[in-house]
Amino acid sequence: MKLRILGCSGGIGGNLRTTSMLLDRDVLIDAGTGVGDLSLAEMAMIDHVFVTHSHLDHVACIPLMVDSVGFMRDKPLLVHATAETIAILKQHMFNWKIWPDFSEIPNAQQPCLRYEAIELGKTVDLGGRKITPLPANHVVPAVGFQLDSGTASLAFSGDTTTCDALWDAVNRIDNLQYLIVETAFSNAELDLALMSKHFCPSLLAKDILKLKRNPQIFITHLKPGEIELTMQEISECVSGFIPRMLQNGQVFEF
Repeated sequence: MKLRILGCSGGIGGNLRTTSMLLDRDVLIDAGTGVGDLSLAEMAMIDHVFVTHSHLDHVACIPLMVDSVGFMRDKPLLVHATAETIAILKQHMFNWKIWPDFSEIPNAQQPCLRYEAIELGKTVDLGGRKITPLPANHVVPAVGFQLDSGTASLAFSGDTTTCDALWDAVNRIDNLQYLIVETAFSNAELDLALMSKHFCPSLLAKDILKLKRNPQIFITHLKPGEIELTMQEISECVSGFIPRMLQNGQVFEF
């Protein structure tokens, strides 16, 4: 597997892009604004989008992408998400008010987009590439993902706060090589982190002690204007691990 980071910021501005990762050439893990940097040809090759949750910074480019390249393709784009997230996307995005319903365009029999429901812990196998939803704890229904090549795995928390079930699941991954975990706020915004169910460094420091594996750890979803502060606080709070900041354009091969 080859995973390219298209976006890993908690906001936009300048070279900042929100969460999206390109797995090989045909699978997106979330579809934030980073997708917009792909060429039309690259977007047309994407067959699958695995969605952690329904928040705009993780799904913004699904409607724009399917509109741009849907008619260049001979099969629908498959959006893999939990039943709860699919319901939110249908009600609040692909509803003919915010955006046309591409599951009916050009017709219901041959649409540009289809939904595939996923379930926590149940693996989707794409030609030997195994993608498994992991537990997460957020203000809307949410999951993370394990990406398993057979040789090694990368785990992605998605948006979450304190979540024992996430660490239990991650600790069961025997071939875990990489862990990407969010930290959206600095410690000064602890109350906001608790309200919005995100990590700040002090919360991450407590939760990451539950990790029994020793992967390389990368921090994502840092808020613009607080990137350096939050990473400094993580380095001061988190003992026993050396998390690094996830970089736009970074590539993982495993």
